Amino acid sequence: MADEQLNQVRIQKQNIPKENKKIADAPVRHELKEEKKSEEKKAVDKKKEVKIPKPAVKKFEAVVNARSVHVSLKHAVAIGEFIKGKKISEAIANLERVSIKKQAVPFRGEIAHRKGKGMMSGKYPVNASKEFITLLKSLSANSLHNGMDLDSTIISSVVPNKAPEQVHRFGSTKFKRNHISITAKEVAQGVKK
Repeated sequence: MADEQLNQVRIQKQNIPKENKKIADAPVRHELKEEKKSEEKKAVDKKKEVKIPKPAVKKFEAVVNARSVHVSLKHAVAIGEFIKGKKISEAIANLERVSIKKQAVPFRGEIAHRKGKGMMSGKYPVNASKEFITLLKSLSANSLHNGMDLDSTIISSVVPNKAPEQVHRFGSTKFKRNHISITAKEVAQGVKK
């Protein structure tokens, strides 16, 4: 039944005579299209208004924060005092020498003395220095992103804070964890540290 009805509809469509189109109707359609195009162009012209970008504000400080770093608080404080006031590249070079045990980090307390000018007691915190090297590389990238000059940028503060201790299975072993925040500031060329 359905096939027969479809066939009848097709036959009726084929038998419809084509009407002659009037020539007068054609220009009216073109005029309408032209009006629509002109309206669209006006709308597009309004959208093309150029916005002036705001000038980038230069920052004079860069910060890197690390949470729950596997470093002893004593080592973090000693390394912080060791690198404070130095340029970032100089601090990275010194910590690389510490990681291969060529230069000692000055410590306070009852620790054996080490070789080095002005050093009474010191250690070689290898793992902590490697963690600090990654943080300092991130700090140099942050300072470049802020538009600071690396030659005139010094490490202004290193703040290690104690983090929650991670406890091993059955509570037999505790791991030392610390949050570390390092700040670098751009200093004028003629000013001393």
